[in-house]
Amino acid sequence: MLCKFKKMQGIGNDFVLIDSFSEPLILTTEQIKYIANRNFGVGCDQVLLLEPPKDDESDVYYRIFNSDGSEVSQCGNGARCSAIYLYDKGLVKKQKMIAETKSGKLVLKINKDNSVTVNMGIPKFEPKDIPINYEKKMKNYSLRLNSENIEFGAVSIGNPHAIIFVDDIELTSIEKIAIKIQQDKIFPEGVNVSFVQILDRKKIKLRVFERGVGETLSCGSGACASVVVASQRGGLEENVEAELRGGVLKLSWAGEGKPIFMNGPVSTVYDGEIEL
Repeated sequence: MLCKFKKMQGIGNDFVLIDSFSEPLILTTEQIKYIANRNFGVGCDQVLLLEPPKDDESDVYYRIFNSDGSEVSQCGNGARCSAIYLYDKGLVKKQKMIAETKSGKLVLKINKDNSVTVNMGIPKFEPKDIPINYEKKMKNYSLRLNSENIEFGAVSIGNPHAIIFVDDIELTSIEKIAIKIQQDKIFPEGVNVSFVQILDRKKIKLRVFERGVGETLSCGSGACASVVVASQRGGLEENVEAELRGGVLKLSWAGEGKPIFMNGPVSTVYDGEIEL
């Protein structure tokens, strides 16, 4: 089978987008892993499958597959890329659209500068909604890793996130910590782990290790989660810039019970075909 695709990226978080609007498509786990492989396939953090909407309110059904073949419910940078793809291809003819995911619906708005603003929904803090194996919501959760006690905040932005605050993300041995947290049974569905350095009340710096992928140059939902948890601790203003290794995202959150908005650029890398 010859499969057409578009390679896109949102501040370094890269994707292979495939649409099945004209013809249904089912990808196996092995096919997804092959597409995502940077040596033998196309290479990407996630494969995005864009399907026809399942109801009259939505414009697209948006599915996200990590490079290990696992399907997840949320990807903010991928949502921005999807909006540009759908509009440029004429599959959606309006600049404000609704994308349905496994975890709910996202509102995507293409701006005049070709950046995309995403309403990422209302953050969820209850343990059952994250999910995390705790009986009650806590400001700080903790795990004993070897001889060290690791404290973190936890929230769902359509997918689970653990947020760890550090003084310097470049000097902290974070990869080993991230892997151990992701392997712990405290998160029954796995977790994305963000390490956050607060620069001032309007700017943070972070690195994100995504479940099923590893460290990525950027993670939109990870940036949202980091801002939400930091804001709850009184450390940030409503409008914040998040500096990731691939670039900067602009985020806005008015507080608990309110949706969080993310804005950032996207670009097309190339179009191609791959034999599956």
